[in-house]
Amino acid sequence: MEIKSGIEIHQQLDTHKLFCNCPSVLRSDEPDFQVVRRLHAVAGESGEVDIAASYEVEKDKKFTYQGYDTTCLLELDEEPPYLINQEALMIGLHVALLLNCEILPISQIMRKTVVDGSNTSGFQRTVLIARNGYIDTKDGRVRVDNISLEEDAARIVGNAEINGGKVFRLDRLGIPLIEIGTAPDIKTPEQCKEAALILGDILRSCKVKRGIGTIRQDINVSIKGHPRVEIKGFQDVKMFVPTIEEEVRRQENNLIDKKGKELSGEVRNALPNGETEFLRPMPGAARMYPETDLPLLRISRQLLNEAKRTLPKLRSEIKLGLAKKGLREDEIQILLKQAKLEEFEALLNLINEPRFIFRALVEIPREIARREGKKIDDILTLDVIESIVNGVREGKINRNDVKHVMEEVVKGKPLDEALEIEKADLGEIEGEIANLVKRKPGLSIGAYMGLIMKKFKGKISGMEVNEILEKLLK
Repeated sequence: MEIKSGIEIHQQLDTHKLFCNCPSVLRSDEPDFQVVRRLHAVAGESGEVDIAASYEVEKDKKFTYQGYDTTCLLELDEEPPYLINQEALMIGLHVALLLNCEILPISQIMRKTVVDGSNTSGFQRTVLIARNGYIDTKDGRVRVDNISLEEDAARIVGNAEINGGKVFRLDRLGIPLIEIGTAPDIKTPEQCKEAALILGDILRSCKVKRGIGTIRQDINVSIKGHPRVEIKGFQDVKMFVPTIEEEVRRQENNLIDKKGKELSGEVRNALPNGETEFLRPMPGAARMYPETDLPLLRISRQLLNEAKRTLPKLRSEIKLGLAKKGLREDEIQILLKQAKLEEFEALLNLINEPRFIFRALVEIPREIARREGKKIDDILTLDVIESIVNGVREGKINRNDVKHVMEEVVKGKPLDEALEIEKADLGEIEGEIANLVKRKPGLSIGAYMGLIMKKFKGKISGMEVNEILEKLLK
């Protein structure tokens, strides 16, 4: 059956918090303090109390909030918000431009009523910055209705309860989120998955946080005759298709079994097996009202031009460019996953040999770290690797010496000394290689080379050894 579906994505941005200067870091140590609150619902802009908020208030729960020295009074709702984080705003503009959106020059920052305990204030600050965009899928265009910046919620502490209510930590509260909402243009589960992958690729092209919990994906689904259902909690895009298919079956059964009962929209939670469970009634428009502690958000022509000038390339374009340079797919994925693209491009300006640069930047340090059993990023820094590559460019060392130099640096030798490689007399080495071949006849060139390189480590290149062996073994 054809469905009507749209996607909502909430992605954390990699900056400090949205309305204060606290760092966006999650803590695992014991909190410094805790407070207990009870939240109340207030009327929205329409003068009515939202149905979802009323549902939560009826539970009459107290909530405990744990904080750190990396949180401030704003997270406790004890001081007014600062002006909006300009770096987060710029990232939001980048995403909006990549999604072909119309940027709003003036916007009102709003409060969205949230009384499930995840916000100490009882509301979430959110601001619409763009609308009327689109992405193209194989099955047609999907419109992007809105792009907003908003505060992330406090994070719940496992199943812990104090005073009969949930326990939250304030470290996540206020981390900038970009929210992307599409129109209900998606007609099949497969198109929904494709649209999510396209949106994800665009987001990862910008300065966003990575890892589990940094992105949350919701889908809205309905079939003909059934109210819209919002499904939350998607972490794995592979679950889009089976979950939507299961929801369609559930809605079909609802239509068969309703027997005059009025069906209503609801919010459900996605389960690992593709099924869903009821969370709360579907919220309405009554939960929004203006933020009175902040001025209107104005996006100037100058700021928009700066966003266009600094617009990042899409990951798909970057991958294509790296492939044209000769890198394999797995190498490209490593560069992007480890966020080493800028370092790679900088080293490529010294020696335009992509495979050699990838080995010097990624492969050799990884081999050394694995053998040493420790992290060496703070030893083999970009500056150190750049100096070693520059040594190759200037002819101080050859390519085969790079690993040896890095090993010496990791062992503690100063870089300038490690780059001063003692070169043995080739005639003398050739004689020793000849004696080795006589003592151990019948070995392969690879076996001989391994023995020779071990003995004369750093004093002769593999190419030179190979030439001597080929001459002797003819």
